Amino acid sequence: MRTFFPRWTLKTTGDVAPDERLPWPQTTVMGIQHVVAMFGSTALAPILMGFDPNTSVFFSGIGTLIFFVLTAGRLPSYLGSSFAFIAVVIAATGYAGSGPNPNIGIALGGIIAAGVAYVLIGALVQGFGTAWIERLMPPVVTGAIVAAIGLNLAPVAVKNLSASSFDAVTGLATALAVGLVAVNGRGAIGRLPILIGALAGYVVYFLGANVFGWGKPIDFTGIGQAAWFGWPHFTAPVFSASAMALIAPIAVILVAENLGHVKALAAMTGRDFDPLMGRAFMADGVATIVSGLGGGTGVTTYAENMGVMAVTRIYSTLVFVVAAGVALLLGFSPKFGALILTLPVPVIGGLALVVFGLIAATGGRIWVLNRVDFSRPRNLIVAGVALTAGAGDLTLRLGSFTLGGIGTATFGAILLYQVLRERAADA
Repeated sequence: MRTFFPRWTLKTTGDVAPDERLPWPQTTVMGIQHVVAMFGSTALAPILMGFDPNTSVFFSGIGTLIFFVLTAGRLPSYLGSSFAFIAVVIAATGYAGSGPNPNIGIALGGIIAAGVAYVLIGALVQGFGTAWIERLMPPVVTGAIVAAIGLNLAPVAVKNLSASSFDAVTGLATALAVGLVAVNGRGAIGRLPILIGALAGYVVYFLGANVFGWGKPIDFTGIGQAAWFGWPHFTAPVFSASAMALIAPIAVILVAENLGHVKALAAMTGRDFDPLMGRAFMADGVATIVSGLGGGTGVTTYAENMGVMAVTRIYSTLVFVVAAGVALLLGFSPKFGALILTLPVPVIGGLALVVFGLIAATGGRIWVLNRVDFSRPRNLIVAGVALTAGAGDLTLRLGSFTLGGIGTATFGAILLYQVLRERAADA
């Protein structure tokens, strides 16, 4: 008789499947490794939006547990902060780029709206399968949308490097460190480019600012004043129709992203996860709603953790229960959060330079992997229009309804692809 959760079988050698487990000490170590892998990006995304990174780490743990339960413990994934929300949150809140976001409540209302849309899409997928999504958003469309997000965010990264020559040098040194680790790192080191790059940039800035006086010194007083244990900083959402209209379309991006991740997991494990696809979407949507209700970012399944699974060949879903528990413990440490907030602005800019660039480049990777034919005018025009709309932040205003550059690029690409039907002889 099939139970709701798997009956995890103990496995001590070789590949470990989702419904198998390592001995508990090894499971714990693997869970901690997944926390380290997700941490750089999960902490960076909220900082770029002016959210509390400690709260976002906390809700990443909550979201991962929600995902585990709603997918019946059968789909190995960690849910971390989604970078897809950054551009629309900045646009909706008018965030200046550093410090706490004074309009975070407005952003949270939009994040919840995106979560609701995501859950509805998941329900449709659970009922009708994924074929309609793949027809609506083929690789040329998803690649264009992802690339447009990265290009739309580019000015944010550049702004954080532009205050002074010292800031620019620090940011570029940070970006270089990330690249060196990503290209030349081996083993566990090679899977942590964001975290190690941030540490390298932090050291460069500390020496230049605190020792030589070339910039504003890092202030460590907040760390000393913060308690070791305490509640995360929760924030209530504010529901603004314009912000919700601006942020909710990001659900489409999350669908495309999650679809790719689940397909990749199926290829890695040799299992058919299509029957769980709708559940995965709904779980991700519910996790995003819960995060938005308390002050966290929107969440998504994390490629960083998929990379760890690909290297270790350990896919046990119980590992992610441990990882979620560790994230919750970190979320209950205000001192840990205060330490994150000392990260200098140019270091954040250097990290953003790499991350946003990778987002844009990932769009190209989608095209290459799926052999998108750009000799076909249909594909060329869809991609070109979406990229320009995203990079130029083309905003459409119809009365009180506002659609930012990311939304314009997203819906523009989807609609153009459907409208620009090719003749049978040319298809």
